[in-house]
Amino acid sequence: MSIPLIPRPGAGLAWAAALVLIGAALTGCDKPTPQDGEIADSTLQTSARETALEHAAKHLDPTYVCPMHPNIVQDHPGTCPICGMDLVEKRITPKPASPKADAHPEVALSGAIVQSLGVRTAKVGRGSLSREVRTVGRVAYDETRLAHVHPRAAGWIEGLSLRAEGEPVTKGQTLADVYAPDILSAQVDFLIALDRRETGAPRVDPDKARNLLRLLDVPEAVIRDIEKTRDTRNTIPVLAPMDGIVTRMMAREGMYVTPSSEMFTIAALTDVWVMVDVFEHQLAWVAPGLPAEMQVPAYPGRTWKGKVDYLYPDLDPKTRTLRVRLVFPNPRRALKPNMFAEVVIAGRPKQDALKIPRDALIVTGERESVVKALGGGRFQPVDVVTGMEADGWIEVLSGLAAGDAIVVSGQFLIDSESSLQASFRRMR
Repeated sequence: MSIPLIPRPGAGLAWAAALVLIGAALTGCDKPTPQDGEIADSTLQTSARETALEHAAKHLDPTYVCPMHPNIVQDHPGTCPICGMDLVEKRITPKPASPKADAHPEVALSGAIVQSLGVRTAKVGRGSLSREVRTVGRVAYDETRLAHVHPRAAGWIEGLSLRAEGEPVTKGQTLADVYAPDILSAQVDFLIALDRRETGAPRVDPDKARNLLRLLDVPEAVIRDIEKTRDTRNTIPVLAPMDGIVTRMMAREGMYVTPSSEMFTIAALTDVWVMVDVFEHQLAWVAPGLPAEMQVPAYPGRTWKGKVDYLYPDLDPKTRTLRVRLVFPNPRRALKPNMFAEVVIAGRPKQDALKIPRDALIVTGERESVVKALGGGRFQPVDVVTGMEADGWIEVLSGLAAGDAIVVSGQFLIDSESSLQASFRRMR
């Protein structure tokens, strides 16, 4: 009993060729065995030149395939059961044998198949490629605009103008009142120096006493008031050194403080830092001074413009990323520390780069290639070496030249057909 052979979908041509080769070997191509001396010289020469594939192609029945679904293969005309398109005839087109078979042989397609596949081509050109680094980060305080408030002399806090962290302050605003014995003693010395200068006593320079009060952080307005009223003040105000937000408050009513005690920490929010991570292969695209744009989820559609400020010296050994610091103006204080941010760093564009559309590139994991259009319905895959990618374009370092025509749609089926023909040639 004979068992029918059913070809596997997608292997129609290879299966058919193999069947013909086997049949030819068994039946002798359905020709009677020639007698001695009956083989003509021309027949011997022709047989010597034929390859197995060329011989099989003579006896291979036409194969009909769907242009859109190559796995649909029949040995008779019909329509595709998936898309309903008419099946087109496909035959093996043997090429003359060469000493070394091409890795990516040419593929010849009829105009009907080209149209059915929707093959589109484009020219390889030269132009500029903009480098962009897209990353995420978080908003942070500008650490160059942080102020730590300490008393200049030991004493006690007699009054507080602030009650909690997060309160905004302005430069010169009173934060607390402190009683410090050393400051009170310096006030007395200052008044004595003033009195002796006016009475003609042995000269004592009051400017030295005034400078001592300044070193103890007594405000100029208080010094002038002491000089005018000729009276000391028991408590001295502690003033805010700049505009900002109180991010830390350690002072409390009645607390004893020393010069080492941090009473307040104030951060200015007129500018903020944004800390982002940049992958190792993108480091050549980033440099201090480059412009950057940022968006935050809190304000959809709004964009902040800033610049790259600093690249930290070491990479994270686990993520293989480098921390980069950006600076963004924040005049209205809309940006808050620890906000999530989406950042785009615009690098300097690369000029006169050989580039192709991203859709034209075939990436298999082992190679990168494109399909060149040779004209007259002929196509051939070629391997390329690519560089940077930006805005849907790929830089080509080798494998193509400016002006080459490449396929940007339908190239995957053409590449598969070329690989199939390469497999047939290896059967020789």
